[in-house]
Amino acid sequence: MKARFYSTWITWSFTLAVLLASTVSNLANAETQTLMRPGDILTIDFLDEDVFKQPFPIDRQGNIILPEVGAISVSGLTLEDAEQLVKIQLSSHYLNTDTLRLDVTTQRLLVNVLGYVNQPGEVNIPANATLQMALTAAGGMKPGAQLNKVQIRRGEDISIIDYKQYLDTGDDTNIPSLQPLDIIFVPSSPLTGNVEVEFDAASLLSGGDAAEKSQSVKIFGEVHKPGTFTYDDSQNIIDMLMRAGGVTRFASVEQIRLITDDDPILFDLKDYLDGGNKDSLPDVAAGATLFVPMKEEEVKTGNRTVYVMGEVFRPGAYEIKEEASFFEILANAGGPSRFARTREIRIIRQNGQVNRFDLQAYTEGLSTQIIPRVGPGDAIFVPEKNDINQTSWLKITPDNAIHVIGASTQPGRYEWSDEMGLMDIIAESRGPAKDADLTRLSIKRSNQAPIIYNLQTYIEGNNALPLPTLQGGDTIIIPRIPELIAGNKAAWIRQASEESVFVLGQVGVPGRYRFTNKQSFLDVLSAANGPSETADLRAVRVIHRNAQKVQLTEVNLALYFATGDETLLPTLKAGDTIFIPGKELIDYERQASRSVRVMGSLNDPGHYRFNDDMNLLDLLARAGGPTDVADIKDIQILHQGCCEPSTTHFNLKAYLDNPEGKLLPIVRSGDTVYIPSQNNNSWSITMSYIRDFFSIATLLILLL
Repeated sequence: MKARFYSTWITWSFTLAVLLASTVSNLANAETQTLMRPGDILTIDFLDEDVFKQPFPIDRQGNIILPEVGAISVSGLTLEDAEQLVKIQLSSHYLNTDTLRLDVTTQRLLVNVLGYVNQPGEVNIPANATLQMALTAAGGMKPGAQLNKVQIRRGEDISIIDYKQYLDTGDDTNIPSLQPLDIIFVPSSPLTGNVEVEFDAASLLSGGDAAEKSQSVKIFGEVHKPGTFTYDDSQNIIDMLMRAGGVTRFASVEQIRLITDDDPILFDLKDYLDGGNKDSLPDVAAGATLFVPMKEEEVKTGNRTVYVMGEVFRPGAYEIKEEASFFEILANAGGPSRFARTREIRIIRQNGQVNRFDLQAYTEGLSTQIIPRVGPGDAIFVPEKNDINQTSWLKITPDNAIHVIGASTQPGRYEWSDEMGLMDIIAESRGPAKDADLTRLSIKRSNQAPIIYNLQTYIEGNNALPLPTLQGGDTIIIPRIPELIAGNKAAWIRQASEESVFVLGQVGVPGRYRFTNKQSFLDVLSAANGPSETADLRAVRVIHRNAQKVQLTEVNLALYFATGDETLLPTLKAGDTIFIPGKELIDYERQASRSVRVMGSLNDPGHYRFNDDMNLLDLLARAGGPTDVADIKDIQILHQGCCEPSTTHFNLKAYLDNPEGKLLPIVRSGDTVYIPSQNNNSWSITMSYIRDFFSIATLLILLL
């Protein structure tokens, strides 16, 4: 036990002696010998032992890990001293340590890269590596890193490195060499804010590249890239504007404002560009504010300024030369737009006079008007053309408009020109409506009687009647064909009685119908949906009211339908009345004149309608036929006409037994047929009473 203690004590004593000797030697030869540093990689050649074939790196604490021994510190030792130290440490466990050889295979740097880098942490880089290589080993800087404030911390010392200047110039004189255990810290730019967000360099630089507000220049307004920019005393106001991307096309370059130390200065960039005098450039200091206003915020005036307004592509104020023409100025403003009313261009003179110019007529060769001259201070106004969707009518003066009202597809107020005609303005209103009455077109002109024109005749090809000439301010009235009065009782007052035909009685739709003397009796009857089922077609009446004396025409419409004879139909005129009675509404007098009385021994005696197609047998059949006691050998027929009544006796029995060669007696409307009974001997007395009755009735009728 004591022997081992003495052996360990001798080993540590020798180690201490070696360290003291190494320290003294290092102090003497520090400038000529290479010292071990953290990050270096050592190799040990000792008796081909497998445990010594692996490399031995020096960690951050300056130690290497030896087999069977553990960690020993070699940082700061020379290669020879480190070799002696390793031999001493291994001699207590291994024999023949004199053959051990220690060598440095690679010298590396262990540094920490922290801050705004992609992969912060410890990096192992070559011994001659630079700051850029250390940053690259850490994955490079993140977008938003502050390049001019990179820190290198070495113990208690902190160095601020302007890495941006190095990247701009490539001059590495201001960048120190790295040493093991250095800490590189990359701060973030103040522009990144307090919240971590994802962004790219373009979005970050859109707000400028300044890091400190006190050493920056704020540029905003009509520039392409407004923001806060780092102040550079070698740059003037033009350089600062270029860093902001230059001015936009809306910038008012004559009114640029620069505020330095609370002292506002007005800068005219246009004047500088025209003259190139650098003395007119104001000084820009740190903390200055530069504002470029919009050109619309100013009023352009000048001795050669002309104003172009209205429906042109680029309205505004333009500086012109003395020889500039009207068309050159208008073309410089982009020309009229598709909404421009080129017929009413106005030139407003500086003295208040207004001149009109019809550009469309001039371009079509229809006008001999002289091209107006435009001088400084004048204004060219191109008005907006009338739009059918535009509700305002104030854009067209009354003398340049025509009104279209009535049965038009789109009535309204339309712009008018002298070369337009009636058909042009009707087409502009999208044509007549389907219920338009073109035969009575009315044109109303101020202080004149209306002009009535038959446009229907003109459309059908009768050009003998020329179209009327229109002028501004006229009103075109297109009347409507009246609708069915029966369907709208309140509309009957809109149709004149002198232009109507009245249809009454048993028709589908009775009412008042428009009549133009071109329709026939059947046309009017068809318009009323024809006779109904209860109509008496044999007793149709037509009352003519427009003649000097009221006339009545009776129409047998049933006979017309049976024969097709057109002569049976009456000729109608406006104002006539058509009446079709019903079968159940025939009065007694009409019944008497159109019927036959059947009396005597019959099953159903009474009044029966009779027409020219019927005979005696038809009449007896309708009355139910004779009874069993009827005396058919002496049928008596009383004829009642304009003269004295007469009686015809007829033997129906003999006719029925042998009808050949015998004729039935004639029966007319108004006659009386009597069949006596076989036991009736008072027929003569009865017939005497009947004659007396009809004689008295005839006398009364004549007296009335």
